[in-house]
Amino acid sequence: MQGKELKDFLADKADDIKAQNIVTLDVQGKSSVTDYMIICTGTSKRHVSSIAEHVASEAKKNGIEPLGMDGELEGEWVVVDMGSTMIHVMQEEHRELYQLEKLWG
Repeated sequence: MQGKELKDFLADKADDIKAQNIVTLDVQGKSSVTDYMIICTGTSKRHVSSIAEHVASEAKKNGIEPLGMDGELEGEWVVVDMGSTMIHVMQEEHRELYQLEKLWG
């Protein structure tokens, strides 16, 4: 599973655990690191970490190993690197501060 299919799968898994305001961005041609970004919000540190862990776990169950995950201990902004898709799970304050949608949109 790669590309758009992976992006849609991961966004759906974030939605399963009540991630809020899920936005997917096509950054092909804008980023040399990934093709798609998913940005979503969690309501607390625990919720942010749980969303990221759930997405990574569901990917593993489907034979897709995450390349890396960072920030899960702090729970303010967790990034899950799935290769062609990067997932950014953020608390509302961090999402407003960094405005990734404006940066990459």
